Amino acid sequence: MTIDLGTVGALARLRLAGKRLGFEVRITPTAELIELVELAGLREVLWEPEEREEPLGVEEEGQLGDAPA
Repeated sequence: MTIDLGTVGALARLRLAGKRLGFEVRITPTAELIELVELAGLREVLWEPEEREEPLGVEEEGQLGDAPA
């Protein structure tokens, strides 16, 4: 299988879509994939999950009458 930047983009989209739906997508990278991921700047997206994003797009909301910050 040939790995290119299209593959890296597809994996990043798959990982993010799974995360939004509450799933964990695990990827076992080859050395070639790691190099391309780092070149594309997507290492954090594919291997280091962001703790601030909640599944299904749930966001915190303030109380009614709270002034925006």
